[in-house]
Amino acid sequence: MWPALLALIIAISGFVALTNWKVKEPYEVKFYGKIHGEFKGLKASIQFDKNHPEEAKISASIEVSTIATGFFLKNNHVENALDADKYPTIRFSSTAVSKSGNAYNANGNLTIRGVTKPTTIHFTFEEKGDGGIFKGSFKVIPKSFNITHSGTPDELNIALVVPVTK
Repeated sequence: MWPALLALIIAISGFVALTNWKVKEPYEVKFYGKIHGEFKGLKASIQFDKNHPEEAKISASIEVSTIATGFFLKNNHVENALDADKYPTIRFSSTAVSKSGNAYNANGNLTIRGVTKPTTIHFTFEEKGDGGIFKGSFKVIPKSFNITHSGTPDELNIALVVPVTK
C-alpha cells in the first residue's frame, strides 16, 4: 500500500497547473517593413505558466480582413496578396515553448495563404495579479509563403502586445 501511495504523491506533485489566459483589449498585432499597419480580430488560446514554459500551449488566429494600413487601397492590396477570399485566416500554433534568459521562445507553425512554415516568436511575459502582458516579435518572409504580388516587401517585422486576464 505504501509504494502505491508514494507513487500517487509523486505523480500528483509532477502535475503542472497551467493558467488559461484570455486576450483582452486593447491588444496590438502590428507589422513593419516597406508597408506598415495592424490586424484586429485576434483569437487565441494561451495556456502558460512562466515557471513551466515547456508545458505551454499557444495558438492564435487573425482574420486577414481586419487589416488596417491607414489607407483602403493598401488594405485591398494586402488582402489580394494574401488571397483573403481563399485563405481568410492567419494561424500560429506552438510546438514547443522554452525560456531564454529573461524571455521565452515559442516555436511553432505559422500558416499564411495556405502555406505552413516553422516560426519562432520571441516574447516576454509580465504577470500582474489576475492579468499580465505578453510582448513579442518575429519576422515573416512573404515570399516563403508564396506572397509575390508587386510591391510585397522582402521582410516584415511583426510586433505583439497582448494583455491577458485569467
